[in-house]
Amino acid sequence: MSQKMLVTGGAGFIGNCFVRHILNKYPDYKVINLDCLTYAGNIENLSDVENNPNYQFVKGNICDRKLVKDLVSQVDMVVNFAAESHVDRSITGPEIFIETNVQGTLNLLQASKELGVDRYLQVSTDEVYGSLGKTGYFYETTPIQPNSPYSASKASADLLVRAYFETYKMPVLTTRCSNNYGPYQYPEKLIPFFISQLLHGEKVPVYGDGLNVRDWLYVYDHCSAIDTVLHKGTVGEVYNIGGHNEKTNMEITNIILDAMGKDESSIRYVEDRLGHDKRYAIDNEKIQTQLGWEPSLTFEEGIKLTINWYLNNQEWMRSIETKKASLV
Repeated sequence: MSQKMLVTGGAGFIGNCFVRHILNKYPDYKVINLDCLTYAGNIENLSDVENNPNYQFVKGNICDRKLVKDLVSQVDMVVNFAAESHVDRSITGPEIFIETNVQGTLNLLQASKELGVDRYLQVSTDEVYGSLGKTGYFYETTPIQPNSPYSASKASADLLVRAYFETYKMPVLTTRCSNNYGPYQYPEKLIPFFISQLLHGEKVPVYGDGLNVRDWLYVYDHCSAIDTVLHKGTVGEVYNIGGHNEKTNMEITNIILDAMGKDESSIRYVEDRLGHDKRYAIDNEKIQTQLGWEPSLTFEEGIKLTINWYLNNQEWMRSIETKKASLV
């Protein structure tokens, strides 16, 4: 059955992969991609689908209520990726995180409620849960305890989504994912940033002792999980999405160094980030047992694909770096 979907933030890292996933999997679906093309958004990421008759790009901001309402009136489903997402940037400038991640989400929810969309899916993060000790996992029932302005803004948005379900019985869904990796990620994040630094002959900066732990998920596996939740999930529910690939930052660093023929002399240790969460780990049981989803790639397969993609697309990385320099 033909559906029309609004994807916000669809020129960003995960969003552009999701747009491509939907267009490839559902040839009768129409996708409107709303993105304001901030520093992390790159419309060139979707050059391979720009001529697809089922795809439409709209440059704009989810904080623009009139535009949001106009676009939501044209669709059956809304998937919200649009967010400011870099922790370090939230520490030095939290205001834009509240504006985009909270007010923007509210605009989307209100328009979706008024216009009666069939599904609204909020793409969130495991960072809303806070930090774990050496053992245990984040479950969907884990209390929300954000530790950075970024994660606090995402937690606030999640609570708005919950409120719209409880108050208005809106058909909402929320996904909370672990750290994503893969192609098209803006090179301020660990994996592409480290690759870029090494290509330039620079040392890679490792926070603190490098023993902070993250659960890593290949981006296209994340997209398939969101697709699964959107079509099969129970409204009002939260679904955790993880890869069961816990790695310390130092392990990830060494994998990249090995792949690029470098050693530990290419590391420089820097002062730890303020409020740096020690460990994240997602429990996947709910989405696996209830919806039948699981990752398609092992971490070893995914990280090899990812490193090779960046090494084979250095022109893409250079264009991003040029754009970044022009914004400074």
